[in-house]
Amino acid sequence: MEKPNVLFILADDLGWGDVSYHGSPIQTPNIDRLAQSGVELDCHYVTPLCTPTRASLLTGRYPSRFGRHATVPSNQPVFPDDCLTMAHMFREAGYSTALFGKWHLGSDPKFCPNRFGFDYSYGSLAGGVDPYTHRYKEGPFTYTWQRNGELIQEPGHATDLITNEAIQWISKQTQPWFCYLPYTAVHTPIRAPEEWIDRYWGNRYDPDPVRDRSFKTYAAYTSHMDYNIGRLIETLKCLDLLDNTIIVFASDNGAVTYNPREDTAQYPGRHEDMPRTGSNYPLRGHKGQLYDGGIRTPAIISWPAKLRPRKFDQPIHIADWMPTFAALLGFTPSFDPQWDGVNILPVLLEQEEQVPERIFYWNLLHQNFAVRCGDWKLIFNSSNPLSSELFNMKEDPLEERNRAARHPDIVSRLTEVIENQHKMDNVAVRKDVK
Repeated sequence: MEKPNVLFILADDLGWGDVSYHGSPIQTPNIDRLAQSGVELDCHYVTPLCTPTRASLLTGRYPSRFGRHATVPSNQPVFPDDCLTMAHMFREAGYSTALFGKWHLGSDPKFCPNRFGFDYSYGSLAGGVDPYTHRYKEGPFTYTWQRNGELIQEPGHATDLITNEAIQWISKQTQPWFCYLPYTAVHTPIRAPEEWIDRYWGNRYDPDPVRDRSFKTYAAYTSHMDYNIGRLIETLKCLDLLDNTIIVFASDNGAVTYNPREDTAQYPGRHEDMPRTGSNYPLRGHKGQLYDGGIRTPAIISWPAKLRPRKFDQPIHIADWMPTFAALLGFTPSFDPQWDGVNILPVLLEQEEQVPERIFYWNLLHQNFAVRCGDWKLIFNSSNPLSSELFNMKEDPLEERNRAARHPDIVSRLTEVIENQHKMDNVAVRKDVK
């Protein structure tokens, strides 16, 4: 069989409860069909914020290895110049590589994706942008829309433009390709095309009219992204590439379940108040938190030629994709890449039953930490150790019962695990980052 193409789609701020296959009133038929025809990854961990998830995906490492600034949304560059990225790996294996959408790993054009293994790049160098103006927050990086490191201006909704560019690129490829497609949807500012808002307008979702309007706009923004994912799948069908294309879908963190007015106010122009947006129901927490609502998102892998449709409930992490794709490609780095992720390919292919045991570790600003070992998960604040929260995720997946007082021995052991992991942080910080 020919080398499989790889399409990795990453939604922005899409919560656990924002897809209809999880019971949401938001219509996501294309994502739902991927889940039905592929492997539903029921416990796919990410990080609670955007930059760190992207860093982890593209390197197989926990983002805190790249420094404190890499654990939160950052305009500073994250990767050292000699960093091995997923794009480098695919390119060395004979693939064409491209990124369409949100980079957020260095907002200055001199740190654009093309410097880190991508043959082609298009979209926002900074974080989430206004879908219509394509501008980031007021400041030095407000003009951020680019193609191959050159800032550009053009009309159109960001979700449509990103998809159009990706389809054009895929259609021209004559060799295997790796396409990384991190949408800016459904990040604030939340703005959807009128025709997609119309699809929800006849229904009532909230007794409060302002919250009702807000949710309809958010739902439309989500469905519009889902429609464009369908366009990508249709393109693969037309090119007879679907069977041998690996499609991975995930979100970078949990949904914003509070009013994002403070964030939206930092963008140029006037924006409507959005008191009701995403949902992580029934998970506890939201974007920016270390409860599962912030770090566990909808996720799917589809590869019709190889993978049997099913639900896969073992915990995995977005850092796992780098060593997994390395195994797929038969790629062996010439040096120790110090991956924190593990190869999950044998389990996906049903050659093995269990993912290798390992530690799941989260670090926010070198102050707020979490670790999961087996069924136990500890959330720890270094400035207030007495506030530690311990959960048995098998017995209490919604994190409702703090067991820290009952199991001080487990708290002590997991705190030591965090301390040992933290010793490995900052080992790959760029020298020009302040």
